[in-house]
Amino acid sequence: MNILALDTSNQTMGVAVISNGKVIGEYMTTVKNNHSVRLMPAIDQVMKDTQLKPNDLDRIVVAKGPGSYTGVRIGLSTAKTMAWTLNIPIVAVSSLEVVAYQWPSFNQLICPFFDARRGLVYTGLYQTDEHGRLQLLKPETNTLFEDWLMDLAKEKKATVFLSQDLEVHRSLIEQHMGDLAIFPDSPYHLPRPALLGLAGATREPDNVHTLTPNYLRLVEAEAKWLEEQEKRKNA
Repeated sequence: MNILALDTSNQTMGVAVISNGKVIGEYMTTVKNNHSVRLMPAIDQVMKDTQLKPNDLDRIVVAKGPGSYTGVRIGLSTAKTMAWTLNIPIVAVSSLEVVAYQWPSFNQLICPFFDARRGLVYTGLYQTDEHGRLQLLKPETNTLFEDWLMDLAKEKKATVFLSQDLEVHRSLIEQHMGDLAIFPDSPYHLPRPALLGLAGATREPDNVHTLTPNYLRLVEAEAKWLEEQEKRKNA
């Protein structure tokens, strides 16, 4: 089975090709250039390097968010278009879950997160079991990070924090978690598209027509519109 994995949901843009469980090509950048401009050339290059043609692909795996609204849409729309055109299955995986896969140890809790501004983060709590399977312990959410950390501290367990936005929140994490907080070296914070592809290799496919982004919260414009409609209703 040949799998193409795509992730443009956050700052890292990643493309990988997995063939029969083996990673044969992978491309990653963490620059802030426009993903919409660089994604298709990256796909083309990885496919050429691995000597595969589009018709050789059997499955597409894509990160579905949360993260950058624009980034999530770029990756998902590209993946859906390719899957529909090639008539192959598509599987969508949580962007937070992809980050959590970076840490394989089952001795600690794993807390991936993305900064969502104004003290908010997208986050969830994971742990790898003794069989190497990643388990979701607390549902992914968009929440005030301080509230999340206060609850997490009550667990009194060593917790690995994984995020490209770690330095924005490091002091707050240390304040609430103290010595229980584990901060791996920088490479562990970057979501590898190869791990995304492997995560989606055996999952049931999504419906290409109904698959939608997982924003975890309304986009700001939509939230303001709903708020305005509610005010008018109550006027």
